[in-house]
Amino acid sequence: MRIAYLDCASGISGDMTLGALIDAGAPLEAIQNGVASLGLPGVRLTTEEVRKKGFRALQVRIEHEPEHAHRHLHQITEMIDAADAITPVQRELAKRIFTRLGEAEARVHGTDLRKVHFHEVGAIDSIVDIVGGAIAWDLLKVDRIVCSEVPTGGGFIQIAHGRVRVPAPATAELLRGVPLAETDVASELTTPTGAALVAALVDQFGGLPAMRIEKIGYGSGERDLEEQANLLRLFVGQVDDHTLVDQVWVLETNLDDVSGEVIGHCTARLFDAGALDVYTTAIQMKKNRPGVKVSVLCEAASIAPLEKILFQETATLGVRRWPAGRHKLARRECSVETRWGAVLGKIATLADGTESFSPEYESCRAVAEEQSLALRDVAAAARTAYEKQQ
Repeated sequence: MRIAYLDCASGISGDMTLGALIDAGAPLEAIQNGVASLGLPGVRLTTEEVRKKGFRALQVRIEHEPEHAHRHLHQITEMIDAADAITPVQRELAKRIFTRLGEAEARVHGTDLRKVHFHEVGAIDSIVDIVGGAIAWDLLKVDRIVCSEVPTGGGFIQIAHGRVRVPAPATAELLRGVPLAETDVASELTTPTGAALVAALVDQFGGLPAMRIEKIGYGSGERDLEEQANLLRLFVGQVDDHTLVDQVWVLETNLDDVSGEVIGHCTARLFDAGALDVYTTAIQMKKNRPGVKVSVLCEAASIAPLEKILFQETATLGVRRWPAGRHKLARRECSVETRWGAVLGKIATLADGTESFSPEYESCRAVAEEQSLALRDVAAAARTAYEKQQ
């Protein structure tokens, strides 16, 4: 499996990403041809090797005629659809990124997605960064994108709506659920465009995966930072098997004075709030009192709200927490057709490359209830349908 790893030590932006992709081997000429077909006046991409705190990186610059347009989402998607030098995959990637941007802007301004109009990200530079990035990701042919924790920076910036604190409102919305990195750099490190790329394209977050590195690309940001090199590092390489590695957090608390109803209600709330898994274990506590250990698996961004639920619902006096490395099989969603209708499931890729299908419980349950069937019969039919499909 070919994977890419984004090392965002100095944040991420559209031009930094495009520079890193080109530096890692995405062909500039093909990107230029695709961007030129958007119909924007006089657009040309140039690259220059620069130094950031002594490290080389590729700086991408976009030359174009002056303009002051504020575009709506539908205008940008129509422009992308009309570009004849962009493949269907590249179009889908670009529109997915812009849609995530539009959804974030709509939430920030309390408006409908169709009414959102882009200021900075509707300008030619940002359109080229996103569309060029979509073309470059497709040309790089990676199967999975992994990303480090993302620093947003600090201080204030001036945008079309006035002076705001970093991260900008749209950036913060886009980074919901993304693990953030602490930084003391008083500058905008992650832009809305960079955040949209992360939100739309990244498959998992964590440290550098076990991989055989083939290429490393360095994309330069415009500013020079006093504290560190303002660049994005992109690793591209191969993993020998289909096992994925990431990091989760374990939250645990011991309870000996809480009813089963309360624990059940607490478990449901934890799942609704984003827990990856919740389970209970019967334990023996001090003075031989029987008790229950509640264990929660979650991502870093979910620790605070999940701990709040544990304290609120169980009245526990303490919650233990620690990070845990996790190995998991690569998986993708799948739908199979049974004689009672479609059933959703997941296909896991085992370490030797073979695949295994598991029907989803909720999908099987829905069909079973609708057709008055036994759950096990629906699950068996889904497995049979998958085998025939192969």
